[in-house]
Amino acid sequence: MAIIYVTGGAKSGKSKFAEDLLLSLNDGKQKNVYLATSVVFDEEMQKKVELHKARRKDNWITVESYKNFSQSLEEVMNENKKNKKNNMLVDCLTNMISNIIFENEEIDWEKPEKNQLEKCDENVEKEVQNLCEIFKNFENVVIVSNEVGMGLVPAYPLGRYFREIAGRMNQFVAEKSDEAYFVVSGISMKIK
Repeated sequence: MAIIYVTGGAKSGKSKFAEDLLLSLNDGKQKNVYLATSVVFDEEMQKKVELHKARRKDNWITVESYKNFSQSLEEVMNENKKNKKNNMLVDCLTNMISNIIFENEEIDWEKPEKNQLEKCDENVEKEVQNLCEIFKNFENVVIVSNEVGMGLVPAYPLGRYFREIAGRMNQFVAEKSDEAYFVVSGISMKIK
């Protein structure tokens, strides 16, 4: 089993690289599971999802979920117990984190309270740990995430909080990975 972490900036080509990488690990007997963590909330996101689906064609089993993974992937994991374990692509960690953050509607992001941020941290950390726990049910896992620490410091509290928690979770997942790649302008560099 291999866990492979792929990171890069927005529109860097990391998703396509991750898809191609996972397909190259398939020995022909495995199915490829695509765990899509985004939530379609506007036309722009809908178009992005459609482009990703068109690129994948019918080569994937798509599961849409950003939390409660043991439930959302139950059918696939049960099949894995009967047959050879499948491969899985998680796209992407930062979408997953965003969705969990925005579940906390009571937070006033102009002046967030420390205890609210701590609770949000707990929720995000719990779901990321749960995600990593299910990796053992798959032969190979490729997880995609945005690199969030290379730009300017966000001017608003929500942006700074997102950068902080996403950066910590990226480090957590990268540490657990067997390999890691950084993608820039469609070019991948192995960093671990």
